[in-house]
Amino acid sequence: METTPKHRPSSKDQRRGFFITFEGIEGSGKSSQCQRLAANLQARGYRVLETREPGGTPFAEHIRGLLLNTGRNSSWESLTPEGEAFLVLACRSQHVAHVIAPALKKGAVVLCDRFFDSTLAYQGYGRGLDLTALQNLNQFATQGLTPDLTFLFDLPVDQGLARRRRALHQNRLDHEKKKFHERVRKGFMALTKDHPHRIIIIDAGDTIGTIAEQVAKRVQPFLSRMKKLRPSKKPG
Repeated sequence: METTPKHRPSSKDQRRGFFITFEGIEGSGKSSQCQRLAANLQARGYRVLETREPGGTPFAEHIRGLLLNTGRNSSWESLTPEGEAFLVLACRSQHVAHVIAPALKKGAVVLCDRFFDSTLAYQGYGRGLDLTALQNLNQFATQGLTPDLTFLFDLPVDQGLARRRRALHQNRLDHEKKKFHERVRKGFMALTKDHPHRIIIIDAGDTIGTIAEQVAKRVQPFLSRMKKLRPSKKPG
């Protein structure tokens, strides 16, 4: 049984690693780019942790199943926006405490497929929940942990949903109305204006290889400035 960690993050000063998140609407290709950057950095000797949200721990992955895999014809009652937000934040609390924070403390480059920007975009702008309330709850759940760098993979909603329709496995969010996804996209773009120094917009309509090159090029200056972060002799 996993025990409660003795140390939890309260500020960036407690970190030795670097925290990068990947955001975007459904079908934006962010997950593939997260995997490609992980392989790139590992090949160059960096200690890398690749993870995702909701999920990242056994407990959180169980909640992920409840959040994403509940069918539209389920006999269960519908999930409220508030309930959805609390489940996402419960996953994040477990994820940060048991996986992300320990890896950052050890000097790893942590690559996370979705983090708090998705909560604001989906549950805030998409579902209409109060943004300030979500921000406060996230602070409580994560002890103030914030990404050092965020890549936002942007493309029109129609293109993203078309990609998802070709996927073998679809989740509950894939069946939301187009207007919902439009609100989510607008939310992401609003966040880029609020955090221009942290969030980098990437054109997700380009080829996979070209996008991967752009991401690798944009991330290197940030890693180079981290004095305590140097490539290790052994990847992983």
